[in-house]
Amino acid sequence: MRKFEKLSSLNGYIPLKKTNAELNDIGLLVDGPNILRKEFDLDLRVIRSLIAEQGDLRIAKVLFNQYASDKLIEAVVNQGFSPLVVAGDTDVHMAVEAMELIYNPNIDTIALMTRDTDFLPIINKAKENGKETIVVGIDSGFSIALKNSSDSCIILSTEGDILE
Repeated sequence: MRKFEKLSSLNGYIPLKKTNAELNDIGLLVDGPNILRKEFDLDLRVIRSLIAEQGDLRIAKVLFNQYASDKLIEAVVNQGFSPLVVAGDTDVHMAVEAMELIYNPNIDTIALMTRDTDFLPIINKAKENGKETIVVGIDSGFSIALKNSSDSCIILSTEGDILE
């Protein structure tokens, strides 16, 4: 009993949730194979600045499949993102990463950069758990369901202009 009492007394010293609620802390996941394509010619620095308008970007990960080039991975790192190279389908791994963000008490907003409805359940689960949601997408092939389900949506044109 005594050891447990000593451990439980640490709860007052270890913050389980952030106390400064001035800015939203954002976790961003980028669907690399779906978004970082040559025909879109996106600059992740632009995405970083767009998300920064919504709050503090605390986690920024780009998911890649095993076919991603070393140059692309290096470019992502140089722009301040963490690459996550996975074997097989990136959607499953991105869903797992998103669930970790949803249950992270230090993340207020879940931002997903994708174009397809595969992540609609993630948006809904995040909202059920009190998280704000942002979807960033490209007008080419972007899902209206994602736009209508998220709290806010940023749609970029294939030329890099902001449409919404």
